Amino acid sequence: MIIDLKHIFVNENSSYPLDYSLDLSHISHSGAFPLKKPVVLKGAISNTSSLIRFEAEIIFEFDALCDRCGNPTVKTYKVPVSKSLATSIEGDDSDTILLVPDMKLDVDDFLYTEVVVNLPLKHLCSEDCKGICFKCGKNLNEGKCDCKDDDIDPRLAALRDLLNN
Repeated sequence: MIIDLKHIFVNENSSYPLDYSLDLSHISHSGAFPLKKPVVLKGAISNTSSLIRFEAEIIFEFDALCDRCGNPTVKTYKVPVSKSLATSIEGDDSDTILLVPDMKLDVDDFLYTEVVVNLPLKHLCSEDCKGICFKCGKNLNEGKCDCKDDDIDPRLAALRDLLNN
């Protein structure tokens, strides 16, 4: 979707409400397609005192396996968007200024970029996920396993002896 913002740029105290959803289920992340539901953008673009502001929230549901225990996990992420819109900028680019040289905003391209940048690097079922036992593969969130935890790399045995003394 492309929004023509000319009427916002020329009319002070004008605004354009945003309530848009986009299917990004084709995005691959760590070998999976975690965005099974459409990404939602809610907010507004407004002109106040000749300052064009884009205030919104991006909401997406991330459906993937937990990186520690491998259980299926779904989490909803909310990403606030607060940017100024400008037709040109002098000097270096800024993260707070969104360039719209022809006064048109490609919402699909903007959403794609913002979602990809904000995908989680580590997806956990809970912050205190214990993961799985590296020996037997038991999910440690369900209880302790029967594996002995006294195995130590023989190269580090001297350090264990120092700690025991």
